[in-house]
Amino acid sequence: MPSLAQPEPAAPAGELPAGPPPRRGALAVTACMETLQIGYLHAVAAAAGCSLAQPFPDHGIDWHISHSAPGHTTDDEVTIKVQLKCTYQLGPRPTGMTFPFTLDNDHLAKLARTPAAVHKILVVMLVPRTPADWLRAGPDRLEVRHCSYWANLAGHPVTGRRRTTVRIPTSHVFDDHALCEIMTRVGAGGRP
Repeated sequence: MPSLAQPEPAAPAGELPAGPPPRRGALAVTACMETLQIGYLHAVAAAAGCSLAQPFPDHGIDWHISHSAPGHTTDDEVTIKVQLKCTYQLGPRPTGMTFPFTLDNDHLAKLARTPAAVHKILVVMLVPRTPADWLRAGPDRLEVRHCSYWANLAGHPVTGRRRTTVRIPTSHVFDDHALCEIMTRVGAGGRP
């Protein structure tokens, strides 16, 4: 009687599978970075119970995130606008209370405008330089590396000639808990 072929065991989460590396597509790394950060945003919004909308065409704001909760006093559903950025130029776990990120002045002016009818935040994702290091999957988890951080830049001055460096707080990890807290503050009439 012939024996049945058994599947190869999957590599444990966090370990690379044996064999040659997969052939990745020819898409530009920056386009892949954009896709990765959108996936991160979708995962955070889903875990926070928020809906997402992408403005078309966008005018310097990538996404709108909306959150409904009975505790909101300003409206039954509140919305914030999100500008996504991604970089591999900083390593994981930035040291200090903040890390620098440089924005074109036009982008900063849009994010810094006050007063604003709809609050805006900047979300900066730090990724490894090599796309092969961005993702690990296993039966019990999906790990995306490294992390995203958020900042409310309302009122931030434009100081550079063409670009301005802003400081992103390392305590502002962008995850579902942070997003729920942001929406709770906005829903009470406050700032992100």
